[in-house]
Amino acid sequence: MRGDSRLSRMLHVLIHLDRGGGPMTSDVISAMLSTNPVVVRRTMAGLRDRGYVLSGKGHGGGWSLARALSDITLFDVWDAIGRPELFCLVASNDHANCLVEIAVNEALETARHQAEALLLARFAAIRLSDIADDFERKMAALGLDPAAPFPAA
Repeated sequence: MRGDSRLSRMLHVLIHLDRGGGPMTSDVISAMLSTNPVVVRRTMAGLRDRGYVLSGKGHGGGWSLARALSDITLFDVWDAIGRPELFCLVASNDHANCLVEIAVNEALETARHQAEALLLARFAAIRLSDIADDFERKMAALGLDPAAPFPAA
């Protein structure tokens, strides 16, 4: 099963929107993410519907932040992009009447639900500004100016 990178990608985009100095078009974002602009618009729509980003049309238009990064958590973004699966662990249903399979599936489901609850609680505690601040610390450690505009990459 292939992993879902939408959360990571949207976090990346939101920090670029904050640090990039202006709106970014779907074409620019899609080039940054190596995907199609339609995929960008579809994914960003969930963020727009929740009030995290704005979309502008025409000359000078594009996507921009509607809120400060300190007002957005990882949970907010995960929720806005449709709550993608956190774990790809699936139970076997080859022998639905087998008591061993039933016991195994129940144990796996219980553990998965507990792990999801812990992960989502952590998501709710991490603000995008925390991630952006970490980026700035890494830039400074490399001797680069974290306040300078940087290209989307």
